[in-house]
Amino acid sequence: MLVVYSAAAAAVLGGGCYCLWRRPTATEDYKKPISVNYHFTRKCNYECGFCFHTAKTSYMLPIDDAKKGLKLLVNAGMRKVNFAGGEPFLYPVFLGELVRYCKEDLHMESVTVVTNGSLVKEKWLQQYAKNLDIMAVSCDSFDEKTNMMIGRGKGNHLETFVKLSELCRKYNIMFKVNTVVCRYNINEDMNAMIEKVAPFRWKCFQVLVVEGENDSSTTLRNAQRFVISDEEYDNFCNRHKHQQSLVPESNEVMKSSYLILDEYMRFLNKGVKEPTKSILEIGVPAALNDVYWDDESFTRRGGEYDWQKEEKKENTALDF
Repeated sequence: MLVVYSAAAAAVLGGGCYCLWRRPTATEDYKKPISVNYHFTRKCNYECGFCFHTAKTSYMLPIDDAKKGLKLLVNAGMRKVNFAGGEPFLYPVFLGELVRYCKEDLHMESVTVVTNGSLVKEKWLQQYAKNLDIMAVSCDSFDEKTNMMIGRGKGNHLETFVKLSELCRKYNIMFKVNTVVCRYNINEDMNAMIEKVAPFRWKCFQVLVVEGENDSSTTLRNAQRFVISDEEYDNFCNRHKHQQSLVPESNEVMKSSYLILDEYMRFLNKGVKEPTKSILEIGVPAALNDVYWDDESFTRRGGEYDWQKEEKKENTALDF
Protein backbone atom coordinates (compact mmCIF):
# COMPACT_ATOMS: atom_id res chain seq x y z
CA MET A 1 0.00 0.00 0.00
CA LEU A 2 1.34 3.43 -0.97
CA VAL A 3 0.70 6.10 1.62
CA VAL A 4 1.03 9.69 0.41
CA TYR A 5 1.26 12.48 2.93
CA SER A 6 1.14 16.23 2.70
CA ALA A 7 4.35 18.26 2.62
CA ALA A 8 4.16 18.40 6.38
CA ALA A 9 4.58 14.67 6.81
CA ALA A 10 7.77 13.45 8.26
CA ALA A 11 10.18 10.94 9.45
CA VAL A 12 13.34 11.69 10.95
CA LEU A 13 15.78 11.58 8.55
CA GLY A 14 15.50 15.01 7.50
CA GLY A 15 12.95 17.65 7.08
CA GLY A 16 10.73 19.90 9.11
CA CYS A 17 10.79 19.92 12.87
CA TYR A 18 9.08 17.05 14.62
CA CYS A 19 7.57 17.49 18.01
CA LEU A 20 6.01 14.77 20.13
CA TRP A 21 3.56 15.74 22.79
CA ARG A 22 1.46 14.02 25.44
CA ARG A 23 -2.19 14.58 26.16
CA PRO A 24 -2.82 17.33 28.75
CA THR A 25 -4.03 16.42 32.21
CA ALA A 26 -7.19 17.82 33.68
CA THR A 27 -5.26 20.74 35.14
CA GLU A 28 -3.53 21.64 31.88
CA ASP A 29 -5.03 23.61 29.00
CA TYR A 30 -2.49 22.83 26.27
CA LYS A 31 -0.32 20.02 24.98
CA LYS A 32 3.18 19.59 26.34
CA PRO A 33 5.96 19.31 23.73
CA ILE A 34 8.13 16.56 25.21
CA SER A 35 10.50 16.04 22.29
CA VAL A 36 11.04 18.39 19.36
CA ASN A 37 12.93 17.79 16.15
CA TYR A 38 13.94 21.21 14.85
CA HIS A 39 14.98 21.24 11.19
CA PHE A 40 16.41 24.70 10.98
CA THR A 41 17.49 24.45 7.33
CA ARG A 42 16.29 22.75 4.16
CA LYS A 43 19.66 23.01 2.40
CA CYS A 44 21.73 19.85 1.97
CA ASN A 45 24.98 18.78 0.29
CA TYR A 46 23.54 15.38 -0.71
CA GLU A 47 20.93 14.62 -3.37
CA CYS A 48 19.02 11.62 -2.00
CA GLY A 49 16.31 10.84 -4.52
CA PHE A 50 13.62 10.12 -1.94
CA CYS A 51 14.21 13.19 0.25
CA PHE A 52 10.90 14.62 1.47
CA HIS A 53 12.10 17.88 3.02
CA THR A 54 13.68 19.49 -0.01
CA ALA A 55 15.43 22.83 -0.41
CA LYS A 56 12.37 24.77 -1.53
CA THR A 57 13.67 27.70 0.49
CA SER A 58 17.06 28.67 1.89
CA TYR A 59 15.55 30.41 4.91
CA MET A 60 17.09 30.11 8.36
CA LEU A 61 16.05 32.00 11.45
CA PRO A 62 18.59 34.38 12.98
CA ILE A 63 20.25 32.54 15.85
CA ASP A 64 18.75 34.83 18.49
CA ASP A 65 15.26 34.03 17.19
CA ALA A 66 16.04 30.33 17.14
CA LYS A 67 17.18 30.53 20.76
CA LYS A 68 14.04 32.43 21.69
CA GLY A 69 11.88 29.74 20.13
CA LEU A 70 13.80 26.96 21.88
CA LYS A 71 13.39 28.72 25.22
CA LEU A 72 9.65 29.06 24.59
CA LEU A 73 9.48 25.32 23.91
CA VAL A 74 11.41 24.46 27.07
CA ASN A 75 9.14 26.71 29.11
CA ALA A 76 6.19 24.84 27.60
CA GLY A 77 7.59 21.45 28.62
CA MET A 78 10.16 20.37 25.99
CA ARG A 79 12.85 18.08 27.45
CA LYS A 80 14.58 16.85 24.29
CA VAL A 81 15.57 18.58 21.07
CA ASN A 82 16.89 17.07 17.87
CA PHE A 83 18.53 19.27 15.23
CA ALA A 84 18.23 18.22 11.60
CA GLY A 85 17.74 19.59 8.11
CA GLY A 86 18.56 19.50 5.28
CA GLU A 87 22.04 18.95 6.59
CA PRO A 88 22.65 20.79 9.89
CA PHE A 89 26.44 20.56 9.61
CA LEU A 90 26.36 22.95 6.67
CA TYR A 91 26.20 25.51 9.48
CA PRO A 92 28.53 24.09 12.17
CA VAL A 93 28.90 27.31 14.16
CA PHE A 94 25.13 27.91 14.24
CA LEU A 95 24.51 24.26 15.16
CA GLY A 96 27.23 24.18 17.80
CA GLU A 97 25.94 27.27 19.53
CA LEU A 98 22.39 25.87 19.65
CA VAL A 99 23.69 22.56 21.05
CA ARG A 100 25.63 24.43 23.72
CA TYR A 101 22.72 26.76 24.50
CA CYS A 102 20.23 23.93 24.94
CA LYS A 103 22.42 22.03 27.39
CA GLU A 104 24.23 24.77 29.30
CA ASP A 105 21.62 27.53 29.34
CA LEU A 106 18.32 25.68 29.00
CA HIS A 107 19.52 22.56 30.89
CA MET A 108 17.72 20.20 28.56
CA GLU A 109 17.72 16.48 29.33
CA SER A 110 18.78 15.45 25.83
CA VAL A 111 20.26 17.20 22.80
CA THR A 112 20.60 15.24 19.56
CA VAL A 113 21.54 15.73 15.91
CA VAL A 114 20.56 13.91 12.69
CA THR A 115 23.17 14.16 9.93
CA ASN A 116 24.41 12.45 6.79
CA GLY A 117 27.82 12.57 8.48
CA SER A 118 29.79 13.97 5.56
CA LEU A 119 30.59 17.33 7.14
CA VAL A 120 31.16 16.34 10.78
CA LYS A 121 34.67 17.31 11.86
CA GLU A 122 36.51 15.98 14.91
CA LYS A 123 37.33 19.55 15.90
CA TRP A 124 33.59 20.22 16.21
CA LEU A 125 33.18 17.16 18.40
CA GLN A 126 36.07 18.23 20.60
CA GLN A 127 34.24 21.48 21.30
CA TYR A 128 30.61 20.37 21.51
CA ALA A 129 30.47 16.62 22.28
CA LYS A 130 30.06 17.24 26.00
CA ASN A 131 26.69 18.84 25.25
CA LEU A 132 25.49 16.26 22.71
CA ASP A 133 23.72 13.09 23.81
CA ILE A 134 22.92 11.40 20.49
CA MET A 135 24.14 11.60 16.92
CA ALA A 136 21.95 9.85 14.34
CA VAL A 137 23.73 9.20 11.06
CA SER A 138 21.91 8.27 7.85
CA CYS A 139 23.08 5.16 5.99
CA ASP A 140 20.81 3.40 3.51
CA SER A 141 23.18 0.73 2.22
CA PHE A 142 26.50 -0.93 2.96
CA ASP A 143 27.15 -1.15 -0.77
CA GLU A 144 28.69 2.12 -1.94
CA LYS A 145 27.27 1.72 -5.43
CA THR A 146 23.77 1.58 -3.96
CA ASN A 147 24.40 4.71 -1.92
CA MET A 148 25.48 6.56 -5.04
CA MET A 149 22.40 5.38 -6.96
CA ILE A 150 20.24 6.73 -4.15
CA GLY A 151 22.17 10.01 -4.17
CA ARG A 152 23.82 9.59 -0.79
CA GLY A 153 27.32 10.81 -1.45
CA LYS A 154 29.90 10.44 -4.20
CA GLY A 155 31.51 7.17 -3.20
CA ASN A 156 32.99 7.65 0.27
CA HIS A 157 29.87 7.62 2.46
CA LEU A 158 30.61 4.30 4.13
CA GLU A 159 34.17 5.22 5.07
CA THR A 160 32.90 8.42 6.66
CA PHE A 161 30.04 6.58 8.35
CA VAL A 162 32.26 3.98 10.02
CA LYS A 163 34.75 6.62 11.13
CA LEU A 164 31.97 8.67 12.65
CA SER A 165 30.70 5.66 14.60
CA GLU A 166 34.18 5.39 16.12
CA LEU A 167 34.36 9.10 16.88
CA CYS A 168 31.01 8.98 18.66
CA ARG A 169 32.36 6.28 20.95
CA LYS A 170 35.57 8.22 21.49
CA TYR A 171 33.65 11.33 22.55
CA ASN A 172 30.92 9.49 24.48
CA ILE A 173 28.05 10.28 22.11
CA MET A 174 25.27 7.73 21.68
CA PHE A 175 25.47 6.51 18.08
CA LYS A 176 22.24 5.94 16.16
CA VAL A 177 21.67 4.82 12.56
CA ASN A 178 18.78 5.89 10.32
CA THR A 179 18.04 3.79 7.22
CA VAL A 180 15.40 4.42 4.56
CA VAL A 181 14.23 1.08 3.19
CA CYS A 182 13.50 1.51 -0.50
CA ARG A 183 13.52 -0.19 -3.91
CA TYR A 184 17.33 -0.12 -4.09
CA ASN A 185 18.13 -1.80 -0.76
CA ILE A 186 15.17 -4.08 0.10
CA ASN A 187 17.12 -7.26 -0.66
CA GLU A 188 20.27 -6.27 1.21
CA ASP A 189 21.43 -8.12 4.31
CA MET A 190 22.84 -5.46 6.64
CA ASN A 191 23.27 -7.65 9.72
CA ALA A 192 27.05 -7.93 9.66
CA MET A 193 27.70 -4.21 9.30
CA ILE A 194 25.08 -3.22 11.88
CA GLU A 195 26.76 -5.58 14.32
CA LYS A 196 30.12 -4.00 13.48
CA VAL A 197 29.09 -0.38 14.08
CA ALA A 198 26.80 -1.39 16.97
CA PRO A 199 24.35 1.53 17.17
CA PHE A 200 22.23 1.81 20.28
CA ARG A 201 19.25 2.35 17.94
CA TRP A 202 18.76 1.47 14.28
CA LYS A 203 15.69 3.12 12.81
CA CYS A 204 14.45 1.62 9.56
CA PHE A 205 11.91 3.83 7.79
CA GLN A 206 9.76 2.70 4.89
CA VAL A 207 10.43 5.17 2.07
CA LEU A 208 7.87 7.96 2.25
CA VAL A 209 6.16 9.87 -0.55
CA VAL A 210 5.18 13.38 0.54
CA GLU A 211 2.80 15.56 -1.43
CA GLY A 212 4.52 18.65 -2.79
CA GLU A 213 8.00 17.48 -1.78
CA ASN A 214 8.90 14.25 -3.62
CA ASP A 215 5.74 12.94 -5.26
CA SER A 216 6.14 13.81 -8.95
CA SER A 217 8.32 15.15 -11.75
CA THR A 218 7.27 18.68 -10.79
CA THR A 219 8.87 18.50 -7.33
CA LEU A 220 12.58 18.83 -6.52
CA ARG A 221 12.71 15.09 -5.79
CA ASN A 222 10.56 12.27 -7.15
CA ALA A 223 10.46 9.26 -4.84
CA GLN A 224 8.09 7.18 -6.94
CA ARG A 225 10.92 4.98 -8.28
CA PHE A 226 11.94 4.13 -4.70
CA VAL A 227 8.51 3.02 -3.47
CA ILE A 228 8.13 -0.49 -2.02
CA SER A 229 5.13 -2.48 -0.85
CA ASP A 230 4.30 -3.13 2.79
CA GLU A 231 5.16 -6.79 2.24
CA GLU A 232 8.61 -5.93 0.87
CA TYR A 233 9.22 -3.63 3.82
CA ASP A 234 8.16 -6.34 6.27
CA ASN A 235 10.50 -8.84 4.61
CA PHE A 236 13.43 -6.46 5.11
CA CYS A 237 12.57 -5.99 8.78
CA ASN A 238 12.14 -9.74 9.33
CA ARG A 239 15.59 -10.33 7.84
CA HIS A 240 17.04 -8.11 10.58
CA LYS A 241 14.59 -8.77 13.42
CA HIS A 242 17.22 -10.30 15.71
CA GLN A 243 19.06 -6.97 15.87
CA GLN A 244 18.25 -5.61 19.31
CA SER A 245 18.74 -2.05 18.11
CA LEU A 246 16.16 -2.36 15.30
CA VAL A 247 13.24 0.12 15.39
CA PRO A 248 10.98 -0.35 12.34
CA GLU A 249 8.75 2.49 11.15
CA SER A 250 6.39 1.71 8.30
CA ASN A 251 4.38 4.40 6.55
CA GLU A 252 1.32 3.50 8.62
CA VAL A 253 3.24 3.74 11.89
CA MET A 254 4.79 7.04 10.88
CA LYS A 255 1.46 8.54 9.82
CA SER A 256 0.56 11.42 12.15
CA SER A 257 2.81 10.10 14.95
CA TYR A 258 5.09 13.14 14.71
CA LEU A 259 4.34 16.78 15.30
CA ILE A 260 6.39 18.95 12.95
CA LEU A 261 7.87 22.41 13.35
CA ASP A 262 9.47 23.90 10.23
CA GLU A 263 12.33 26.31 9.64
CA TYR A 264 10.01 29.22 10.45
CA MET A 265 9.08 27.53 13.74
CA ARG A 266 5.57 26.81 12.51
CA PHE A 267 3.88 23.56 13.45
CA LEU A 268 2.77 21.74 10.33
CA ASN A 269 -0.49 19.83 9.98
CA LYS A 270 -0.29 16.66 7.90
CA GLY A 271 -2.89 17.16 5.22
CA VAL A 272 -5.45 18.44 7.73
CA LYS A 273 -5.07 22.19 7.34
CA GLU A 274 -2.50 24.94 6.91
CA PRO A 275 0.53 25.30 9.22
CA THR A 276 0.10 27.13 12.48
CA LYS A 277 1.56 30.55 12.86
CA SER A 278 5.11 30.65 14.17
CA ILE A 279 5.56 30.02 17.87
CA LEU A 280 7.60 33.22 17.86
CA GLU A 281 4.40 35.04 16.94
CA ILE A 282 1.66 33.27 18.89
CA GLY A 283 3.55 31.22 21.48
CA VAL A 284 3.79 27.48 21.97
CA PRO A 285 0.45 26.73 23.70
CA ALA A 286 -1.63 28.43 20.98
CA ALA A 287 0.33 26.68 18.24
CA LEU A 288 0.11 23.25 19.87
CA ASN A 289 -3.62 23.55 20.33
CA ASP A 290 -3.89 23.78 16.54
CA VAL A 291 -1.94 20.61 15.69
CA TYR A 292 -3.18 17.06 15.03
CA TRP A 293 -1.35 14.06 16.53
CA ASP A 294 -2.23 10.35 16.55
CA ASP A 295 -1.17 8.99 19.94
CA GLU A 296 -1.96 5.39 18.90
CA SER A 297 0.53 5.64 16.03
CA PHE A 298 3.08 7.02 18.44
CA THR A 299 2.57 4.03 20.72
CA ARG A 300 2.76 1.56 17.85
CA ARG A 301 6.13 2.85 16.75
CA GLY A 302 7.61 2.44 20.23
CA GLY A 303 8.46 6.07 20.88
CA GLU A 304 9.64 5.66 24.47
CA TYR A 305 13.36 5.11 25.04
CA ASP A 306 16.35 6.17 27.11
CA TRP A 307 17.79 9.28 25.49
CA GLN A 308 20.62 10.47 27.75
CA LYS A 309 24.30 9.67 27.91
CA GLU A 310 25.36 7.46 30.82
CA GLU A 311 26.71 10.15 33.07
CA LYS A 312 23.57 12.28 32.61
CA LYS A 313 21.00 9.51 32.59
CA GLU A 314 18.09 10.25 34.88
CA ASN A 315 14.90 8.91 33.26
CA THR A 316 13.28 7.76 30.05
CA ALA A 317 11.85 9.98 27.38
CA LEU A 318 10.09 10.03 24.04
CA ASP A 319 11.48 9.34 20.60
CA PHE A 320 11.31 11.93 17.81
